[in-house]
Amino acid sequence: MNIEELREFCLTLPAVTEDIKWENHLVFSVAGKIFCLTGLDPPLQVALKVPEEQFDELTQAGDIIQASHFARRQWMTVLKEDRFSYIEWEHYIRQSYKLVVVKLPKKIQENLQV
Repeated sequence: MNIEELREFCLTLPAVTEDIKWENHLVFSVAGKIFCLTGLDPPLQVALKVPEEQFDELTQAGDIIQASHFARRQWMTVLKEDRFSYIEWEHYIRQSYKLVVVKLPKKIQENLQV
């Protein structure tokens, strides 16, 4: 998955916004909460939220590390764009999105129609 494919997929999810933060990071959020981010400069490295029980398995498999500046054992950074197949990328992005949505207040979740 390249940065354009990442962008296109993230924007298909309900109520997603994109923004540039910290000068050179493309950020995707739902209700103001980040679920995916990447640097604008190559190589593509993507930070996503993951269930804590998957964190160790994913980060020990190679080409995935703990995301800096995010909650320990909840965010990973995928270091290579070919680390996952396109379908796996979609899975992990969607999973990150859902993990963020379930933490939102119920009223906001209802308004999102997710």
